[in-house]
Amino acid sequence: MANPANISGSIIETLYCEALVLADEVRTTFDLQPIESAGPCGDPLRAALSEEGLRTTTRMMHVLAWLLNHRAYFAGEMTEAQLQRHGKLPHDRMSDAANLARFDKSIQRLIEDTHRLHARAMRIDEGWRREFSLHTAEIHQLRERLGRALANARQSG
Repeated sequence: MANPANISGSIIETLYCEALVLADEVRTTFDLQPIESAGPCGDPLRAALSEEGLRTTTRMMHVLAWLLNHRAYFAGEMTEAQLQRHGKLPHDRMSDAANLARFDKSIQRLIEDTHRLHARAMRIDEGWRREFSLHTAEIHQLRERLGRALANARQSG
């Protein structure tokens, strides 16, 4: 199949580099050690950081896994059928507005950056899957025509 215009090895590599940098920033940001000594006042913030940290980290791991699958495909280490079967990006889980309100603007921006990266990857994934489905439908139609032609040839001969 010819690669759709919305996906290429260079796009995947660019997104992968961006995702690695973002994942490292997420890891650093959601390190809960700085608020361990905040006492009881830190409990709501710690809970919000823990919850959003899990959501944000999971989002980044899904994007990275999706990108790694596509890198493997473009490197010839995975077939198109394997990518179709195992390379789907899971849908994003939105952040909790009450949790976000507890964070400073830099954390809110970081979380939004992860949502945007996920949304970009999702648009690419959905476009590729639509293209793959159209390609697969064409192959099935061709096989059906060939099967009918062979059946007609057997009946005639």
